[in-house]
Amino acid sequence: MRIHLVNPNTTVSMTDKIAAAARRVAGGETRIVEATSAMGPASIEGYYDDALALPGLLQAIAQADAAEGGVDAHIIACFDDTGLDAARALSPAPVVGIGEAGFHMASLIAHRFAVVTTLQRSVPVIEANLERYGLARRCCAVRASDVAVLELEDPGSNARARISAEIAAVVREHHAEAVVLGCAGMADLARSLGEEHGVPVIDGVVSAVMLAEGLARIGLATSKSGAYAAPRAKPYAGLLAAFAPRG
Repeated sequence: MRIHLVNPNTTVSMTDKIAAAARRVAGGETRIVEATSAMGPASIEGYYDDALALPGLLQAIAQADAAEGGVDAHIIACFDDTGLDAARALSPAPVVGIGEAGFHMASLIAHRFAVVTTLQRSVPVIEANLERYGLARRCCAVRASDVAVLELEDPGSNARARISAEIAAVVREHHAEAVVLGCAGMADLARSLGEEHGVPVIDGVVSAVMLAEGLARIGLATSKSGAYAAPRAKPYAGLLAAFAPRG
């Protein structure tokens, strides 16, 4: 089984961290094929970065599908689920976003969960996604730790301490029974933070690996009968021309 793990930002060190987390939980027959977007922002923080990340993300997915043997599933390794709907329309393989995966895993083990993310500008994106997925009533809080995404790549920063403080706050103030980490760059922190705070702390990357493997194993792919129907062949200009759908 080949699972394509795409980081929609251009920071290779973050891709390496994410791929390592994925490989720790992947089954023995699963090969994680990671990719870093070739174009777009160095980190994705809010709506503007989401928009600029789309061309590189879609290009990476199209290239993985076109490679010899293709892939069995894709994982979009950005907690905003950047480009998730577009990717599901583009690819014949199932596509899992780490945000949606983390939310669903939390809903299976806790009555009420919270999300601790990076900057405040990401909070409205996550809240909107929770509404769209029908899980807003299960989430008791979405909190920002005031940690920029690229700080998570700096071993000298105090990012972990600020994230830990927000986890303590949502457990104390909102009675969260589980906490979802709201950034792929936090993938290496989940286990130690869970042990520290005595509640499940969920990483969306490993959650997405479990769901992607399951979908591929039982032969389920995205429905193409409606919203996620394959794009119609038409001229595409500029960045998208190289991997536009062909009739």
